[in-house]
Amino acid sequence: MHEYFITKYSVEVINDIIFYPILSIVVFGFMTLYMVGFTGQVVAGNILTGFILWQVINITVYSIAVGCLWDVWSRNLTNIFITPISITEYLISYTFSGALKSLLVVVLATILSAYVFHFNLISFGLVNLVIYFINLAGFGFGFGIIVLGLIFRYGTRVQALSWGLLNIFQPLMAVVYPVTVLPKSLQAVAYIFPPTYIFEAARINIVNQTIQWDLISKAFLLNLIFIMFAIAFFNFMFARSKKLGQFARLEG
Repeated sequence: MHEYFITKYSVEVINDIIFYPILSIVVFGFMTLYMVGFTGQVVAGNILTGFILWQVINITVYSIAVGCLWDVWSRNLTNIFITPISITEYLISYTFSGALKSLLVVVLATILSAYVFHFNLISFGLVNLVIYFINLAGFGFGFGIIVLGLIFRYGTRVQALSWGLLNIFQPLMAVVYPVTVLPKSLQAVAYIFPPTYIFEAARINIVNQTIQWDLISKAFLLNLIFIMFAIAFFNFMFARSKKLGQFARLEG
């Protein structure tokens, strides 16, 4: 409910999680229409598919990291943790709200791309899309709490990481192009990230609807490892924040 009212009455949040992603998809959509004549439908579809699915990660991370910052900026963080709410409940609530927001954007983008750009994401198969969403939202959760751990530990001086850190890794996840276009040294790095396998599977689904279990199973396994690491990292940073007094200074 807390997150609902912040979103409902904040023009900034509505702009960041709905208007800006949809507008970006419109721009990329028209670009793909332009590219169809030069590269073909498949390559153009790769770009639009990757950008739509990318919003799942982007919005989930935003919801967790920037959602916490709203409490810091409004000097409300201490009030929240005075209540009986646990840190686990706090993180789960932001993850849940982030997943709902990203689902809303993906649905709107799917409808938009089908009617305006003649590209139907549903043709991938509902099972495929659900699997992709779970994996991408899971990665977004892990990445979001890593950023949140850094904010709790180092304060608002690193707040720009909430909306900037993820973009540094975007080129390595092969969002809109195959991993094979990367240099050999970076291809090995790309396969460390779970979303890479999801985007690769999604590109295959443009011409073949079969479930790519080999890629998906690797994504699930890496996501599990990544989320476990992220939780451990957050717990460590949160404990250090309280020990060093940074948590109390967040609203100072």
